[in-house]
Amino acid sequence: MLDDAWLTDLLRSSGGLLTDAGVAAELAATLAARSPVVDGTGTATRELLAALADTWERGWQPADVVHAARREATAASVPLVLALIAEHARRTEAAARAPEAWLGQLHELGVPAAGDPAVVGAWHRTEGRPPADAWRVVLRLAGLLRTTARLEVLVPPPSRWGPAARHGATTVPDDARALRRIRALLAKAESTEFPEEAEALTGKAQELMTRHAVDAALLAGGAQARTDVATRRVHVDDPYVQAKVQLLGAVADANGVRLVWYRGLGIATLVGLPADLDAVELLFTSLLLQVGQGLAAAERAAGWTAGRAPASRAFRRAFLLGYAGRIGERLTSARERATRAAAEEQGVDLLPVLRSRQVAVDDAFTELFPRVRSSRSRSPVDGAGFRAGRAAADATDVGSRRAHLR
Repeated sequence: MLDDAWLTDLLRSSGGLLTDAGVAAELAATLAARSPVVDGTGTATRELLAALADTWERGWQPADVVHAARREATAASVPLVLALIAEHARRTEAAARAPEAWLGQLHELGVPAAGDPAVVGAWHRTEGRPPADAWRVVLRLAGLLRTTARLEVLVPPPSRWGPAARHGATTVPDDARALRRIRALLAKAESTEFPEEAEALTGKAQELMTRHAVDAALLAGGAQARTDVATRRVHVDDPYVQAKVQLLGAVADANGVRLVWYRGLGIATLVGLPADLDAVELLFTSLLLQVGQGLAAAERAAGWTAGRAPASRAFRRAFLLGYAGRIGERLTSARERATRAAAEEQGVDLLPVLRSRQVAVDDAFTELFPRVRSSRSRSPVDGAGFRAGRAAADATDVGSRRAHLR
């Protein structure tokens, strides 16, 4: 028989131990021997939901928790996390009370609208895992949720939700139409086998992004900039996380967006105007795919082919860093060109408006992260990989071709 008090104490007080895969496996074997029916009493469900609620209070959002579960616990824990989030959303009436950003994440993650309140038991029956394996997943997840670091609260947690929230459209039709065109262009750039076509499509997408941001600035003017500043989290996966963050930072800098990187968590926070945040997120996602294609081509050119030794980690990391540096330079130039062209077409001086909006972003960033420090990697870089990455970035068209929103 399983002692509920012992299990409760284990799940509440042993978070640090449970993050160790070996310890979790040994304890899971003990639990399976005592209780082959996983969570027959509902204790694990109760404690995991309580740990999840505490995690929300520490600034975490649904997408953050799923990312961390996949990264720090096991990929097998993701379905259980989603089921726990769904049950927590049901109990807190999230559909009527949660902010739009929270609901948007639930939708993007595919969180089920309803499920079995006995979350862990229902998950075990659905997954069909051996009891020891199921208990191991439960313990690793409990360890993760009990030890999550404190993050800045960007979206109010459930404890701060009011009785009901009004949910309206988050983007006007013109915004939605522009973003659909940008996504479509980038999707084609990622899927084509012809580099020249990918370059042209990426260039058109970058031009649309810049013009979209300029149009938003003209529409809002400088007076509303302070209240328009928003935040967004981006999750970066292994391998070469730090090099990928350099690419994200280059894209953010080129678009007037500030970035904070939570080292060790694979999470970055962006601070900027909504149109610029959209541009950074869309372009970063696309460039990750395109840089992968460029890296494969560089490996072939360097003689690393099927059946031979693969490219070294140093080469690949340096390639990503070189690509990030060069693409940032090109994006900055493209944005400046597109802004000048828009000013000429509109017959207005955009600099005062854009300057006031950048000041608003910087002020919001400083308020949110008053103690953040800038840092740069001092690790040695493979010269061949770095040069190959810059060359691949040079082959990416980021806005030399003209494109218009209308």
